[in-house]
Amino acid sequence: MKTMKDSIGIDISKAHLDVYRPDPGTSARFSNDPVGFRALTRFIGPKQPDLVVYEATGPYHARFEQVFSRRLPLVKVNPLQARRFAQACGTRAKTDAVDARMLAQMGSALDLVPDEPAAEDQNELKELQIARMALVKDRTRLKNRLKTQTLGFTRRQTKARLAQIERQLEALQSEMASLINACPKRTRAYAILRSIHGIGEVAAAAILIECPEIGTLGKKQAACLAGLAPMTRQSGTWKGKAFLQGGRKHLRDALYMPALVASRFNPDLRDKYQAMINAGKPAKVALTTIMRKLIELANALIRHDRKWKAKLA
Repeated sequence: MKTMKDSIGIDISKAHLDVYRPDPGTSARFSNDPVGFRALTRFIGPKQPDLVVYEATGPYHARFEQVFSRRLPLVKVNPLQARRFAQACGTRAKTDAVDARMLAQMGSALDLVPDEPAAEDQNELKELQIARMALVKDRTRLKNRLKTQTLGFTRRQTKARLAQIERQLEALQSEMASLINACPKRTRAYAILRSIHGIGEVAAAAILIECPEIGTLGKKQAACLAGLAPMTRQSGTWKGKAFLQGGRKHLRDALYMPALVASRFNPDLRDKYQAMINAGKPAKVALTTIMRKLIELANALIRHDRKWKAKLA
């Protein structure tokens, strides 16, 4: 007979951690800070749970994850999936306490398994990546503004700011490279990614940061994680058009430019892209396919610990 898992649910907001433990059916609220983390540790006590389920809430769950990733069996779930589970259970109310209870039930009912603990410096890499993306947006905005400026004073200020951004981007890239090279496993994965025609220095780092699980996933898992796996729609005799949904947007963004380059210069993927165009597929669909092929190829190569060679795609 299957036994129910001891699954703790935690709803994480900016200020609080709302916690529910089915056995013995207790709820509590703690602050989302070091003081609250210590209180949560005391609340859990010496009896280690089977699962601790929480929703991804961006910067709000980052500190919690960093503190407990190697101390508790954490399971991070998609907020939409958690909400759909609650609705399937007939729960219409939505409060922090209710969400914590439903997360605990979700972990046990769906027989979830703990996530692989993230590397200790993964949050640092992610923060550097976020800072880099913000600077790239600033650079694009300033370049566009420079095209319309006619006053010498404002043009000089914009050019000075652009030069500053370029220096900051170089410094960020150097810091990211140092952290990547500090881990032999990650260094090897980075070298494998760089061996694939189309994936450059920036894209390789972004893929490792946005998808630290790469190399441990199945083929379909890798595509789904990037939101590049077509979702089939059919019922009875009706068959709808497949579409893409969900996935990690920043990972998908990191694959866009490499796919453009690969569609022209990677011999294997170029042939695939051209075959789809010749078959009448829209360029956008063909490019999305190349993005999916890239993440699947990268995942397979890292899993088998070998660099890319032509005709492996």
